[in-house]
Amino acid sequence: MPLSGQRYSAPHRNSKGLTVILTPTQPPQSLRHVVATHVAWATDGDWHPLFGGRTNSAWRLTRRGTADAVILKLYRAPAGNPLFPNDPKAEAILLRHLSGTGLAPELIASADHGLGHFNLYQAIPGAQWRDGTKDVAGLIKRLHAIPPPEGLRQAANGSDALLAQADAILAQCRNVASLSALRPQHSVLPTKDHVLLHTDIVAGNLIRNPSGLHLIDWQCPAIGDATEDLATFLSPGMQMLYRGTPLAAAEVSEFLGQFSEGQNIRYRMLCPFYHFRLAAYCLWQSERDAPDYEDGYCAEIVALAQALEDI
Repeated sequence: MPLSGQRYSAPHRNSKGLTVILTPTQPPQSLRHVVATHVAWATDGDWHPLFGGRTNSAWRLTRRGTADAVILKLYRAPAGNPLFPNDPKAEAILLRHLSGTGLAPELIASADHGLGHFNLYQAIPGAQWRDGTKDVAGLIKRLHAIPPPEGLRQAANGSDALLAQADAILAQCRNVASLSALRPQHSVLPTKDHVLLHTDIVAGNLIRNPSGLHLIDWQCPAIGDATEDLATFLSPGMQMLYRGTPLAAAEVSEFLGQFSEGQNIRYRMLCPFYHFRLAAYCLWQSERDAPDYEDGYCAEIVALAQALEDI
């Protein structure tokens, strides 16, 4: 229910396909007061809604006459998303852990509020990533080289775990016959080499500025197989959704060329399972009033069929 006295922005769709209901143009007064205790210029700053609705709301607070800005993200409820969790405390853990690395925003505050948990962090200036897969590979390698903190979830590891995750998603879908016919049949064992994962490295979460590339939206980090982050970035469905077009073959080759032969072999063996899981996810989204995921589903199906031929 709208809060009394609040103005709201127009409805739109957020990055995970959920229809945004009504987004307040600025946070409730009680939350603005909390922000002012952490940001000296907050009282005279300008608020701009970024997204919001059934799960999260977010605002950008800009200092007038300057480029200074912070992001306030209010988590209202679990996302109910079968692939990308919505964990504000995990995001806060990662932002603290990565402080000073330049890989992620700098956390200012994280706490429970009457309306939900909030995270407040420095905004990273720049533009969404569009090209240069070699740079993304370098960013991922830097991330994976950092020892993970305690308390993170374990990502699906190995073919059986990836299939189990895909099956759990398909159990919530109706039109599964076409995808089920392409179910990978070979087996790939889990790896014992676990790294720190973002798990949602898509174009919309990559920000480029003069200092390089940076990652935002850390609400679903994990520990696990390095190929998880490679597969999400290379996903044709995710590239279409966030950039408008899949990566070209040369871009894929440039990206994979930055990783070891062993990682390339493991990715090639596992990519049918990643495509199968992402196709299931796109189907799940498309059946929940997110028609833009239909193209993503088709792209993953084509990639899955090709990957199975290449095994």
